[in-house]
Amino acid sequence: MKITITGTGYVGLVTGACLAEVGHQITCYDINKEKISILKQGISPIYEPGLDDLLQKNINSQNLAFTSCPKEAYQDTDCIFIAVGTPSNEDGSANLTYIDKAAIEIAEHLQKSSTIVIKSTVPVGTNERIGRLIQERVSPSINIESVSNPEFLREGTAIKDTFQGDRIVIGSQSSEAAKKIGQIYEPFQLPIVHTDIRSAEMIKYASNSFLALKISFINEIANLCERIGANIDHVSRGVGLDKRIGNKFLHAGIGFGGSCFPKDINALNHLANDLDYDFKILQSVIDVNRRQKELLFKKAKTYLYSMSGKKVTVLGLTFKPNTDDIRDSVSLQLIQDLLLEDAEITVYDPIAMPQVEKLYGNKISYANSALQALSDSEAAFIVTEWDEIVQLSLEKVKETMAVPLIFDGRNCYSIEEAGKQGIQYYSIGRPAVN
Repeated sequence: MKITITGTGYVGLVTGACLAEVGHQITCYDINKEKISILKQGISPIYEPGLDDLLQKNINSQNLAFTSCPKEAYQDTDCIFIAVGTPSNEDGSANLTYIDKAAIEIAEHLQKSSTIVIKSTVPVGTNERIGRLIQERVSPSINIESVSNPEFLREGTAIKDTFQGDRIVIGSQSSEAAKKIGQIYEPFQLPIVHTDIRSAEMIKYASNSFLALKISFINEIANLCERIGANIDHVSRGVGLDKRIGNKFLHAGIGFGGSCFPKDINALNHLANDLDYDFKILQSVIDVNRRQKELLFKKAKTYLYSMSGKKVTVLGLTFKPNTDDIRDSVSLQLIQDLLLEDAEITVYDPIAMPQVEKLYGNKISYANSALQALSDSEAAFIVTEWDEIVQLSLEKVKETMAVPLIFDGRNCYSIEEAGKQGIQYYSIGRPAVN
């Protein structure tokens, strides 16, 4: 089919490239002309393993094209996928400004009946409202069908998640529109959940909120483990082997960040408040995660009398490995706290240092490798479990640091090995190595 993807952010770009890969004719549209110019060269503006190769391959096969011209994007298309951002407002609600603007622009240029598919994560009821907004602005001869098709992509594994996902959710009041979108996804050979629009919208929020709940729960168990002398690694393994629970999202750490979980749970909580419903569990998830993100710095304050003038290292700046996304990353809060303590900070991340440098400039120093960042350091903070960081030799770490002191927010290293090397090592939910 001929498909237009509106928005070339993370979701839109990955969706467009993957749909092109299975043979659809994809046009990705964005109002950002500079971004479109880069994409036409087969260069992704975001870091996602394998995405550049997929873009170049499908541009060369003429299955994938990019444009910043709305007339070109919407004049001859079988359906339109809206994949623009829905960031959080200050009160936690979803900001629908971009999706509203996209809908109005679609209405201004649409010349024939079309199926409008919203992939953006939106509050329940948004698909119906957007469908009406477009229908009211087009010729009476043009019929608009609305479909909710939420995405379930993880940054760093988005291409794999697209081709090997657990399910595809299609929500629509029209069986014909639902069938049409189902046909688009047939080449993926994945289970399809057909439902009404509002249920599809809720599935997205419910899924992310439940995963966030698992993370916050295991982090609370980890905090208890520290107090009673248990080891969260052993507890997580024992719990995760229960098939009713599973072992995913049971890795203790310093909380979740990024662009999805915080935004989605805040939006769902805001929706509950609007409906005068006290969603106690969800509010607890928000509170626990906020507290957990402060944990590493508080540990350091407990063991260090003062950090003023101390050379400290922050390893990992993104909210998770294999992405360049620093949104709501623990590293940003940690850096700010360390600056207030007048620490001398050196940071390292394989991908994200340019973004952090834009924020902090010469207030902090930037290293070319993890070991270089640790040189003469008096304390190190592990924030992101990049392979390069996890695979560090603790023997070399001790030789490199002035004071072998590590505060590990991702439990990257064995407490036994840290003890063997004579490193002071403080992790999450495990016995300290003094």
